[in-house]
Amino acid sequence: MKDILVLGIESSCDETSVAVVKNGREVLSNVINSQINIHEKYGGVVPEIASRSHVEVINMVMKEALERANVKLENIDVIATTYGPGLVGALLVGVSYAKGLSYATGKPLIGVNHIKGHISANYITSKELKPPFISLIISGGHTHLAYVKDYNTMEILGKTRDDAIGEAFDKVARVIGLGYPGGPKVDKLAKEGSPNIKLPITHFENMDFSFSGIKTAVINLNHKEKDINKADLCASFEYSATTMLLNNVKKAVKEKNLKKVVLAGGVSANSYIRKEFDNFSKEDGIEIFYPELILCTDNAAMIASAGYYDYIDGKRSDLTLNAVPNLKL
Repeated sequence: MKDILVLGIESSCDETSVAVVKNGREVLSNVINSQINIHEKYGGVVPEIASRSHVEVINMVMKEALERANVKLENIDVIATTYGPGLVGALLVGVSYAKGLSYATGKPLIGVNHIKGHISANYITSKELKPPFISLIISGGHTHLAYVKDYNTMEILGKTRDDAIGEAFDKVARVIGLGYPGGPKVDKLAKEGSPNIKLPITHFENMDFSFSGIKTAVINLNHKEKDINKADLCASFEYSATTMLLNNVKKAVKEKNLKKVVLAGGVSANSYIRKEFDNFSKEDGIEIFYPELILCTDNAAMIASAGYYDYIDGKRSDLTLNAVPNLKL
């Protein structure tokens, strides 16, 4: 069977990324231009600035991705781009660029769901991984628990009712003065503390999540108790948030009678979360899969991988493809 080269494009938030991936699993290049330094001084992503930055660098990033992969645009078989969810202006840059490439080259165009892309990052890291499995997608904008029946069929078992877990990490970091991006900074400081502060752990009868209660508790404690140990506060926040994740994953594994769990998204890089899921793996005999760290954050290789499985399933997008900021999985 002929190898299929997919050019992936990702611009849903503050990373401009273009990748070339062969047959959905082999990364030939994955160029990521991050805007973290630009947004750091604002304490979070400024949508208008993010969009302009994508416009400025996307052509350069695409050329670098082709050079690193040692291929020419005519060698590409498929163009896959994130079309949602995400920031509408940022998404439009990638979608418009992909549509222009598709029109100019005659190559098939595929719009990819960003959340599905995060799941697909694991196909690159773990070449042996195949559905079905339970997937926990945890990032700055998303907290989803999904039953992945096959590459293109997924059932949402639970999701956050308020803040995404990554959003809660960022808000906690901001309140206690750690700055942006919050996730890695909370993770680092938590290593110096102990989870000895009682924080709320929310339970629902279904597999939904809620992180607003724990976030508010941290904010209130930080305001009321000026001498509180911030390392202990971070460790306690991580403990309670991870307990909520594990509780629902255990429910999902039992309900679907599966022994494979796949983590995805930026927060899946958190060292404490990985440690606790590794413990769960050992205790319950569950296989746990994580993306390598570079594939946890937003990147185009994961979009190209997801696009490959859409392509071989017969999916195509036309030039009416538009950004869908609230796209559901």
